Amino acid sequence: MIIMVYGGSGSGKSAYAEWLLTTLAEQNTKYYIATMQVLGEEGQQKVKRHHDLRAGKGFITIEKKRDIEGIAKKLSSERNSILLECMSNLVANEMFTEKGIVKGSELVRKIMQGIEVLSKQAEHLIVVTNNIFEDGIKYDETTMEYIKALGRINRELTSLADSLIEIVVGIPIIIKSCKEVEKCGL
Repeated sequence: MIIMVYGGSGSGKSAYAEWLLTTLAEQNTKYYIATMQVLGEEGQQKVKRHHDLRAGKGFITIEKKRDIEGIAKKLSSERNSILLECMSNLVANEMFTEKGIVKGSELVRKIMQGIEVLSKQAEHLIVVTNNIFEDGIKYDETTMEYIKALGRINRELTSLADSLIEIVVGIPIIIKSCKEVEKCGL
């Protein structure tokens, strides 16, 4: 089962996704795939806050800024539940590499292939992503390429997802639901 959780920056989507996964997957091995590339003091503070949020919840953290398909090989063969945090970081990391900028369909294909492989290894796969599309600003060409790639991936994820949940100021709004998510009391 794939669940997509999205919202704006600071909306509470990560905390909600963690709660949802721990609620759905009490008996499963819970993996937290952290994709943030830590840069500077602000990045370190954000990572610390996320570590503190998930302390004591039984997550096995895998820090992997690229190549999520390769993570599947590291997972146990038992019942797995996975939280991928977050797609916007993963897209940026895969797009802006030491070798240059990876564009368009190649980037989308690689990431969606990784999602497919991960989803086969998980009873529950929750993907957290950002809503960055509503500010109405026209950015430089490279930033627009990033926004378009994230948008295409989010659309493909929406099609694959069994549930789609938007978080608005900490409030979950169910856009698309499945019975298992409904059992969580939403």
